[in-house]
Amino acid sequence: TGEHLTGTTIMAVEFADGVVFGADTRSSTGSYVSNRVSDKLTKVSENIYCCRSGSVADTQAIADYVRFYLDLQENETDEEPTVEVASRIFQLFCYNNRDMLSASIICAGWDKAKGGQVFCLPLGGMCVRMPFAIGGSGSTYIYGHCDNTYKEGMTEQECLKFVSDAVALAMGRDGSSGGMIRLAVLTKAGCRRIDIPGNELPTFWSK
Repeated sequence: TGEHLTGTTIMAVEFADGVVFGADTRSSTGSYVSNRVSDKLTKVSENIYCCRSGSVADTQAIADYVRFYLDLQENETDEEPTVEVASRIFQLFCYNNRDMLSASIICAGWDKAKGGQVFCLPLGGMCVRMPFAIGGSGSTYIYGHCDNTYKEGMTEQECLKFVSDAVALAMGRDGSSGGMIRLAVLTKAGCRRIDIPGNELPTFWSK
């Protein structure tokens, strides 16, 4: 009877040509795993996605509102929305409803003005651009790893390894993260999705 939560690990990182996203797929209701293969990478426009953690209902509702306003803007201006505009709309909903919602969002994407961008919106509605962002309950286990491993100027393949390793490490420690890893690469050319099944996850000393 508990609230349906994406107790989770989400992540995004910038690289020269765009951004790489990653997330686990476990959703829980209390201590019960209600969905092993949920998709926490949500499209809000052709060039912008968000990673969701917190209440499934809250984050899905916010993403739907943001998608509506971005579609409205694109129809009125005949231009693709920028990542910063999308992140500020997320911030508007998260901050104005911070006492009623449980929502932590990573908004990231590519636009012709500034290229690949990652904006982190933790609980409460703060919005800040970062070269990489992590969120969810699993992120508390991997801050040291990410700070030590991240370096500027990584290639797409290096970013994919960085994200998949970090999410796999968090899944190994966090009881609310699990299932498989969903990755996405978003560039000027569009979005490419990559799924890593549970039996093919990166392994470390504990294997």
